[in-house]
Amino acid sequence: MAPDMTPVGRLTGLGLGLGAVAAGALAGVLSRAHAMAPETGETYEHTPSHETVVVVEDGTVLHVEIDEPDPATAVDGRPTVVISHGYTLSTRAWIFVRRRLVAAGYRVVLWDQRGHGRSGQGARDSYRIETLGGDLKAVIDATCPEMPFALVGHSMGGMTQMGLARLCPTLVCERCVAVAFVATSAGGEGELRVQLGDLLGRAAQRVGPFALAPLAGRQDAVEQARRLARQAEDFFTYRYSFHSPVPPSLLRYAADIIMATPIEVMHGYLRTLSEHDERKALATFAGIEALVINGTHDLMTPPRHSDEIVRLLPGAEHVLVTDAGHLIMLEYPDLVTDEILAMLDRAERHRAAVGGLASREAVPVGTTAQTRGRRREVTDLVHNRATLRREQQARRREQVARATEQVERQARKVRSVAGPITSARPGKERRDP
Repeated sequence: MAPDMTPVGRLTGLGLGLGAVAAGALAGVLSRAHAMAPETGETYEHTPSHETVVVVEDGTVLHVEIDEPDPATAVDGRPTVVISHGYTLSTRAWIFVRRRLVAAGYRVVLWDQRGHGRSGQGARDSYRIETLGGDLKAVIDATCPEMPFALVGHSMGGMTQMGLARLCPTLVCERCVAVAFVATSAGGEGELRVQLGDLLGRAAQRVGPFALAPLAGRQDAVEQARRLARQAEDFFTYRYSFHSPVPPSLLRYAADIIMATPIEVMHGYLRTLSEHDERKALATFAGIEALVINGTHDLMTPPRHSDEIVRLLPGAEHVLVTDAGHLIMLEYPDLVTDEILAMLDRAERHRAAVGGLASREAVPVGTTAQTRGRRREVTDLVHNRATLRREQQARRREQVARATEQVERQARKVRSVAGPITSARPGKERRDP
């Protein structure tokens, strides 16, 4: 078949050439980044004890999973651990931690937040922290009514817990025995780097029909586009989710979870992430065993966000994980699980000391109701290759710079061809008079 030499065809060809260069560059960077992170044989499948749905007031259907402990390890009176995932994630993001929690004898409840995973989307104007707090209450009411519970929330899931505290302070004060805020923020999320999805979404809508039309019947081009998309997904997932080397299969697992989130859902949550302010709600958790944990290299919710939570929640145990990014529960699952189990143990010992679960009054923000918390910086020793990482990061920066130069060179070629034909209609070659 003769090559398509129309302006659109030439542009498409150059675009595919650009894609090939970008894909190759990204593949090279990623492969070298993972050179010291071999596959571990870890599986990414988990079968919960039960699956159910919770229908909330506006009719949105929430997917819920429950892990029941083996009777041999279960302990009467232990709290149910309710886990809330973050933005563009799902219950799958907690696969490693949930396994260990249930093995330790805890009953674990996980749910997909509206618009994520297997839950329904709900109306666009329902993507607010207050609404998510109500969703969490509905999940608690359905899965552990009248029972003590512990809350664990990552990123937007931590904000959801704050929304619950603002909406239902009595419930939290009377029945919540522990709370973990993992890589999250109480406010000021205007600095969150989530604008990328919005930008890509708008760009795709603008050029999608124009760019894809010439690909009809060209499976080779389609496959190349798919490869480029996967390489780009892996690149940006690693950049904004991890910091230390991770196995390629884990990177792909995380990318698949993130990219499964519909674009309209990604966009719908941007405003609430940017504008929410739940700092006052933190007062409800005063007097409750609290854990605040984050990675020192988290680009989505940098350590200053956790510092602010600790400032407003005196006595919280604050753990900084060296060389961890935003998806800390996937990057360092054993460390995160150990800290959650330690939090639960402290909560149980405290309950035993005071003779059971007692009602607590919310303490105003800024008071010092608790003073036993501490700040620790820890590292997963199994992955502690600091010198090697620094060398890898230096090489990676050089590789990215070279890749960027190649991409920009191709982009200039695209612009040089696109310039003279910008007034041409898609699929039609402009005719000079």
